[in-house]
Amino acid sequence: MTLGAGRIRALLDDHGISPSRALGQNFLIDPNTARRIAAASGAGAGDGVLEIGPGLGSLTLALAELGASVTAVELDRHLVPVLAAVVADVEPPVRVVQGDALEVDLAELVPPDRTWRLAANLPYNVGTTILLRTLQEAPAITGGVVLVQREVAERLAARAGDDAYGIPSVKAAWWVDARVAGRVPAAVFHPRPRVDSAFVTFERHDPPGDEDLRARVFSLVDAGFGQRRKMLRRSLADRVEPGALERAGIDPTRRAEELALDDWVRLARA
Repeated sequence: MTLGAGRIRALLDDHGISPSRALGQNFLIDPNTARRIAAASGAGAGDGVLEIGPGLGSLTLALAELGASVTAVELDRHLVPVLAAVVADVEPPVRVVQGDALEVDLAELVPPDRTWRLAANLPYNVGTTILLRTLQEAPAITGGVVLVQREVAERLAARAGDDAYGIPSVKAAWWVDARVAGRVPAAVFHPRPRVDSAFVTFERHDPPGDEDLRARVFSLVDAGFGQRRKMLRRSLADRVEPGALERAGIDPTRRAEELALDDWVRLARA
């Protein structure tokens, strides 16, 4: 079973549902794109998949075709019964959960009893926040794919010195290696968004330190990029003593976008 444009529109009409701009709803209407993104998730038979933002189930069905066991978290309570009906006969069974991905108990949804992947079509306004929270609170997730606005995708995968490099780039790198794996045109969504999208694939690696170090690194990153045009000796003046930059081997005249994650880690330790 697949969900094409006609079936998506029929489901919306039959249930009196209009896509919510406030929730950033743009439903995927091209089965081939859904299968492409599902394959990029790295999920296979027997794997668990946490799907965030399933909507009406286009990507859910593509993931199920791979033999994965999907737990789909949907915020919109009006969509949940429709989604449940769409996936009712799917094997392995799909677990549909109504809830906010920023508030649900991820440890309960993603227990460390199997290999887990993440697959998500994320709202543009909170996509980065959802991804970072999921990486932090669901360590059983070993990797996956997220579909986001193209500019957001580029930020998540950027490296030090890239034009798109910023706070999301450094924070995502704490947990994963990410790359932009493909672009998705606006025409494959209903309603059609005003921006192009892209999907980012990622694989988890061991973080460079414990939670205390992570919190200190992220605090420095927020401060440094908060005044990214300034040299570090100025942007971090109220957080870092001058000698710490020297001990970390970092030139105080550099700017935040020039520092890779390893640099931020050394500075936090110093």
